[in-house]
Amino acid sequence: MKFSIIVVSVLLFISCKEMAESDGFVKEELITKPMIRTLENAQLAGGILLRMDSLASKYITPRPVDVWLPENYSENKKYAVLYMHDGQNLFDSTTTWNQQEWKVDEWGLKLVEEDIIKDFIVVGIHNIPEIRWQDLFPEKAINYLSEADKKAIISEAESRDFSLKFKGDNYLKFLVEELKPLIDSQFSVYINQENTVVSGSSMGGLMSMYALCEYPDVFGGAACLSTHWEGAEPKENNPIAQAILDYMELNLPNPESHRIYFDYGTETLDAYYPKFTLEINRILKARGYTSDNSANLEFKGADHSENSWNKRLDIPLTFLLKK
Repeated sequence: MKFSIIVVSVLLFISCKEMAESDGFVKEELITKPMIRTLENAQLAGGILLRMDSLASKYITPRPVDVWLPENYSENKKYAVLYMHDGQNLFDSTTTWNQQEWKVDEWGLKLVEEDIIKDFIVVGIHNIPEIRWQDLFPEKAINYLSEADKKAIISEAESRDFSLKFKGDNYLKFLVEELKPLIDSQFSVYINQENTVVSGSSMGGLMSMYALCEYPDVFGGAACLSTHWEGAEPKENNPIAQAILDYMELNLPNPESHRIYFDYGTETLDAYYPKFTLEINRILKARGYTSDNSANLEFKGADHSENSWNKRLDIPLTFLLKK
């Protein structure tokens, strides 16, 4: 039986085989029936916000996952699914670190009501600040570095006592092999590629691009806001940025069945991104993308913050979910 929001806060417990844990990862077979509770005090424009606390995984450190259901969610209809990174910053500014939010619920309700986009739900994967970079870095891009650049980056990281234990591939395995089957089984959603999309900002923008490239049969589109092309600390002639672009050029999926959106501002951290515009546009064109299935937009004066992203979120939502 599909998930019923009437009993959301009391159903679905973990029934499990004995699980041995090491370093926070579940080593035995994961039984994906976590407890789901309603966030009764969430400040929303509408709909309902559910949370799975410390969702167990054999791939990544357990973390909360939020699910936003729109007003009048019904098991008698099907919904597209938007997976988003940095899930704790999406809906309620009263609980975020900087008192800002994406306003996903505000824009989602408005665009659906105006019959511009499909009915959809949102699955927000929380980040863990201490390992966010390791989780969201597009791991295979490292293979596009020269050996000399690899050695230099490793040496610099060691001098700063900074971990290069990349988890990007495991993060996507968690999303695709563990989280998506759970969402597909518990909510009334379409499970096909066309109705499964992913979005994020900054490092989450990189991971959204990476998800589309690594799992083109799962995701039909990605929206990447203020994508952190630098990959790490911005610098001139950054080999990490070039490696990410080289990876993307060779791995973007078939434009006939995929859509990809990029954007950037011009202030604070976003000031480092305009210089990549021509190369990104060249790559999109070389891979067969056109204005019908891709975008790379500049927002002058916008900075690197949720308050900037929430002012333009209608654009990527429409790009991904337009009827």
